Amino acid sequence: LFVATQSFLEMLTRQCLKLLPATRFFQPRLNTFQPKRHISIHEYQGINLLKKYGISVMEGDVASTPEEAEKIARELNTPDIIIKAQVHSGGRGKGVFDNGFKGGVHICSTPEETKAFASKMLNHRLITHQSGSEGKLVTKIFIGKRHFVRREAYFAIVLDRQYNGPVMVASPRGGVDIEGVAAESPSDIYKEPFDLFKGPTTEQAKRLAVKMGFKDKLADKAAQQMLQLYRFFIEKDATQVEINPFCETSDGNVLCLDSKINFDPNALFRQTDLLELSDPNQEDPRELEASRYDLNYIGLDGDIGCLVNGAGLAMATMDMIKFYGGTPANFLDVGGGATDRQVTEALRILASDPNVRAILINIFGGIMKCDIIALGILNAVKTLNLRLPLVLRLQGTNVAEAKKLIEHSGLRVIAADDLDDAATKAVKVSNIVKMAREAQLNVSFELPL
Repeated sequence: LFVATQSFLEMLTRQCLKLLPATRFFQPRLNTFQPKRHISIHEYQGINLLKKYGISVMEGDVASTPEEAEKIARELNTPDIIIKAQVHSGGRGKGVFDNGFKGGVHICSTPEETKAFASKMLNHRLITHQSGSEGKLVTKIFIGKRHFVRREAYFAIVLDRQYNGPVMVASPRGGVDIEGVAAESPSDIYKEPFDLFKGPTTEQAKRLAVKMGFKDKLADKAAQQMLQLYRFFIEKDATQVEINPFCETSDGNVLCLDSKINFDPNALFRQTDLLELSDPNQEDPRELEASRYDLNYIGLDGDIGCLVNGAGLAMATMDMIKFYGGTPANFLDVGGGATDRQVTEALRILASDPNVRAILINIFGGIMKCDIIALGILNAVKTLNLRLPLVLRLQGTNVAEAKKLIEHSGLRVIAADDLDDAATKAVKVSNIVKMAREAQLNVSFELPL
């Protein structure tokens, strides 16, 4: 049903594309069902993007060396300096570096002090509650001018299913976890839905500004900033622009002090400048490698590698592994149009994970043909010298041809009839490998046996 539905949707989409004119917001693309690349950007990159749209942001610049940090601090010409480690992880302020230095955010008063802090942060790994035990390597730090604020509010533009479109969300309580505010005091959350193409009106923005606590001319300034944020939202194909805190400063200005921005991965073909902002030091190298071959891969901490076609089937496979007492090592969707080369590369990425003790291949052939998967498996065994046990469940298009290819090759796999059977066998063989390794037994799986 899943494959049939996906096939029908693809056919329907292609027919609709022939009827609709190409516009800025709807451009025909034949590769509709392709893997998506999600882009994460650093704080300083977000600041630079917002600045181009006339949005008031923190003054400062990014440094890669302690000397650069000292120079930027000197140019700011202020005793109120803030230094922030640039990593793709929350909880920086409470993080700890691998050298024992505590905190990824610090206040400095002199350029010399800034340089000293920078030397303890740069080229060290910052470990936070979101980064994992290995932490994130800090190669850049942001040196900014510290601002004293009178009021911290919250503002965001998001896509909301309830309104079937974009919504401005605001609260007078900023600088804190907005989810907590919504749970404890929902009356402090205000929403203004608007038309995606027309944008919010000045009246809507002004109404929210007043509810956020801004008065008189400051309310006008805040409203203007909101409208500029909408322009950024629509022109950069964002799905979320969150400003927290959205501040009133002690000198009577409105300032966007911190931001969280998400972009639509389906629109990256026209936002090529965003792709250049990607920082490979902050990404899982396995995920980067997978993206080179148009594979949807997310690394996890388990020991059973998964190779599946279709995101829904991949999630179900992971659930079944957990249900039978195992732990998946990854999410990997080869999609509906994978080649044998992509299958080979997918298996190479799985086998490169030292934690993987077994690989479960679960294919329901519809758009993806089972014989292509079989060819990829055979190529992987030959080229990669694969020595991990394979649990194989194939159903659907060309399954008979796939089984003949594997049978005639002499390849030995652990065959499974259904997902329950496959998950059970994958967990069992993974546990066997685990016991052998713990006993320091030199056990290997040779394919073919």
